Amino acid sequence: MTEQEDIGKLEQQRKEKLEHIKQLGIDPYGSRFDNAESTQAVRAKFDEKLQSAPGETSPSGGPPQRAICAGRIVLLRDIGKLIFITLRDGSGIIQLGLSKKLLESQWVLIKLIELGDIIGAEGQLGLTKTGELTIWTDKITLLAKSILQPPEKFHGLADTDLRYRQRYVDLWANPEVMLRFKKRIAIVSTIRDFLREKGFYEVETPMMQTIAGGAAAKPFVTHHNALDIDLYLRIAPELFLKRLLVGGIEKVFEINRNFRNEGLSPRHNPEFTMMEIYQAYADYNTMMELTEELISTIVQKHCESSKLQFGDYMIDFSRPWKKIPYAELFSQYCGCGIHDIAAIRKNAKAAGIDEAKMDDEVVINKLFEEKVESNLINPTFVIDYPGKLCPLTKRSKSNQDFAERFELYMGAIEVANAYTELNDPAVQYENFTSQVKGAGEDENVFRSLDEDFINALKYGMPPAGGLGIGIDRLIMLLTGTTNIRDVILFPLLKPEK
Repeated sequence: MTEQEDIGKLEQQRKEKLEHIKQLGIDPYGSRFDNAESTQAVRAKFDEKLQSAPGETSPSGGPPQRAICAGRIVLLRDIGKLIFITLRDGSGIIQLGLSKKLLESQWVLIKLIELGDIIGAEGQLGLTKTGELTIWTDKITLLAKSILQPPEKFHGLADTDLRYRQRYVDLWANPEVMLRFKKRIAIVSTIRDFLREKGFYEVETPMMQTIAGGAAAKPFVTHHNALDIDLYLRIAPELFLKRLLVGGIEKVFEINRNFRNEGLSPRHNPEFTMMEIYQAYADYNTMMELTEELISTIVQKHCESSKLQFGDYMIDFSRPWKKIPYAELFSQYCGCGIHDIAAIRKNAKAAGIDEAKMDDEVVINKLFEEKVESNLINPTFVIDYPGKLCPLTKRSKSNQDFAERFELYMGAIEVANAYTELNDPAVQYENFTSQVKGAGEDENVFRSLDEDFINALKYGMPPAGGLGIGIDRLIMLLTGTTNIRDVILFPLLKPEK
């Protein structure tokens, strides 16, 4: 019998039990279930000194300790007239003890209950001989019959793809997965609280845009039938958030999706969560201070230590974090100076980079990514990027060849990108019209010039600092997860058929 035939047979057996339950006059998909407590709350309230045998009063003379829980059956041991069930809800697990003596009237139903079913249980609390807290159940309610057999060894390497495709099973089959995503939710909540306390306003800007702008990336294209126009899923919210600075919202942020029509890898998903922040009357130094304080706050609140394991790396988040110029790191690890173009191209070619059709600045950055990034383990602000790589950034007053930009690296991954924002409409217009994307993939970074954004700058945008943080990558680092798919609930996957 093939594996698929075996699965089909098990499903058929479960469907037969489903029909049997219906014949008993019981709804196999339940209804509202009131007064359920979380397993965590039940454990917290239990007082061992007040426990008593089922049906007996408490040693204090009062009623016995009771509990009502609801959840999924993740373990079931049937030893005849006694059944032990491990029940899992959103907060944890608890054991149920089901005896035929206490549940005579429901025993036929109970014998039809299986792994994966969702039930409600009510009964008296007590400890087993081995010290396990148990609800000695005197009432069972079937809330949802599971037709599919729970997968065995679901977390095994062979089932990695299945875990992504069936996240709804992964979450309850593997408690560490549930904890990781709850941690993600808590971290994002902390980010929002942190920024609100500092006076930032959260907004939402368009996901579909008539012009693909705000970053150098290939967009997804769709079509709006009523207007008969092509639209682009946004690659960045930057230009809209800056419009809000013009409008007078001086501290603004957005946490939302970006879409980039590029490859899949352990660090890239075409749909990802980005946070962008803009603050009037600030610069990239302000953003550095904000970033370090924000991430340090998250580590302190949500991590057990300031030193976290990430793959082969141990990252030390202790402050202060390093600030190192781009050119200094380039010279240290690339074997040539940032202005020695001939040597740079020679080294790039030796590193397997197809540099022939790339602009000089693109070759420089490709070589930087190849040679430098893997050395940036502890949090490091790489500051002062080559100006031509930064069309939305103010140039350094001390050296016009460089821009006031930083990228934050940790665990050899770029996590954040920030600028002192360019607010001169004439310079911005010149940058937009002259910018060409390298690597020969698509020569127009901006499909057409965003005239309205230039128009907004003409009204006057205050000097500002801007920051983008990749939320998925940050969660990876803070949870020790080396594959981005493990921190996205439903990552993009190739269809099975």
